[in-house]
Amino acid sequence: MQRGASEGGEEPGPRPRRLAETKYVFFTGGVSSSLGKGLTASSLGRLLKSRGLRVTMIKLDPYINVDPGTMNPYEHGEVFVTEDGGETDLDLGHYERFIDENLRRDSNATTGKIYQQVIAKERRGDYLGKTVQVIPHVTDEIKERIRRVATEDIDVVLVEVGGTVGDIEIVPFLEALRQFRHDVGRTNVCYVHLTLVPYLTPSGEQKTKPTQHSVTELRSRGIQPDVIVCRSDRDISADLKRKISLLCDVPVEGVVSAVDAPSIYDIPSVLHHEGLDAVVLSTLALDPGEFPIDLSRWEQTVAQAHAAERRVRVGLVGKYVNLPDAYLSVVEALRHAGFALGARVDVVWVAAEEVPALLAHDELASLDGMVIPGGFGERGVEGKIAAAGWARTHQVPCLGLCLGLQAMVIDVARNLAGLHGANSSEIDVTTPYPVIDLMDDQHEVVNLGGTMRLGAYLARLRPGSLVAAIYGQEVVSERHRHRYEVNPRFRPVLERAGLLCSGTSPDDRLVEFVELPGHPFWVGTQAHPEFKSRPDRPHPLFQALLAAALARAEGRLPRIPFESDLGSGR
Repeated sequence: MQRGASEGGEEPGPRPRRLAETKYVFFTGGVSSSLGKGLTASSLGRLLKSRGLRVTMIKLDPYINVDPGTMNPYEHGEVFVTEDGGETDLDLGHYERFIDENLRRDSNATTGKIYQQVIAKERRGDYLGKTVQVIPHVTDEIKERIRRVATEDIDVVLVEVGGTVGDIEIVPFLEALRQFRHDVGRTNVCYVHLTLVPYLTPSGEQKTKPTQHSVTELRSRGIQPDVIVCRSDRDISADLKRKISLLCDVPVEGVVSAVDAPSIYDIPSVLHHEGLDAVVLSTLALDPGEFPIDLSRWEQTVAQAHAAERRVRVGLVGKYVNLPDAYLSVVEALRHAGFALGARVDVVWVAAEEVPALLAHDELASLDGMVIPGGFGERGVEGKIAAAGWARTHQVPCLGLCLGLQAMVIDVARNLAGLHGANSSEIDVTTPYPVIDLMDDQHEVVNLGGTMRLGAYLARLRPGSLVAAIYGQEVVSERHRHRYEVNPRFRPVLERAGLLCSGTSPDDRLVEFVELPGHPFWVGTQAHPEFKSRPDRPHPLFQALLAAALARAEGRLPRIPFESDLGSGR
């Protein structure tokens, strides 16, 4: 099947919305960051879509960066790329995976983007010489960003505000949210507030004080929550719910317990059984009975995941192995493939810098498969090249993504084509054989943000190739995020050495896929297919990799117990 731009819902093409007016659900958080606002919002999106409503989502990030594209992964994890080339927050990956809709660059707005637009309007004279202020100009721009995603075919817009209500930079966003209910009508807005209900071991009690203080802070900004989602490591009792209801002025049915779930994909069912979707619909003046839910397909996928008995060890050779969020979509894509194949994927985090030492002690021998993900910069690249070479010579299934493909090409150039010293010009500007080089249109780039090859691009697959068989067609669309490409000058010598350039751009100028004929699975792509994988529809490349890894695992007994990760990075 083609994974093209039109994909992203069960039915292609726009459908008219079911509601007379667009509804809006706003998610705020208190007490602590990283409580799971994004997953809660995504789960509600899945529940509403399972009730037949057309949904979309937007993330409002209070940081001043224009987008996360130039941010270190330690700051914000991976950069999720949309079909139209937006560099966005990683929560958009959760949104797409849960609601199964392709989002756009407009689905992520930051303080930087907001102020950039306000200043541009001021310079053009759009404000007619008035004093530009946070209210109304900044808050109006925030509201405009929300309305922009509320197209005619959308029933419900789910809006997550990053950070917590106590953060100083969040104030303009909260004011915009307060105004929004006034603008569109009380019954068209629902405010959902996520808080922490900690358990104190010494007293043996769950404490509601953090929730009370968080709601008080939110109310001081003019927003009274309609629903409070209480994050905890154990169920919240009915008595505790009544206490929160009384002290926070929320209906008791609007106090929802969000206990830790076995996996993130269990969260929709947990929240549904707590009645979150029903209370949100009621707040929006909609009768839940008129929108019956069908979660069967989702729950079947989750059940398959929990029933999996086979195990497979896949090494992820990365630069940031002590930061799993840097490769979040890769890990989720592997899990999705495992769901379909009835296998639990043990991700073995391999520190790229330590690969030579690990190979010297044969410490990668227990792997059933390998993924070499994308990245930027010199650190760890030689380790990725060595890992690609080891997988090639030891018949270990290997998938290279973006920089991973480039590592594969460099390995072939050095060790099969005899181009000693071959490298990427990103890593070594003096290399005699720049088999990976800067794209022609990137030589004059000064500003780094948003200037790469970004978003969805078509590729033509060579008939009879492994990737053409995996995709089941010869034209595919995948998302990109990179500046460097396989140097076309070296393509003939690489192919004579045995590398098959099995996918290229429609004009045959850029190499998009490579593979090694005769190998169980040694495939690289310049794209990031992980961004398009879904829990109930895994990406075919990851599914093919895992199938090859399982074949290797089943032929290797006894199995080595999975206890620890490789390399000191994790």
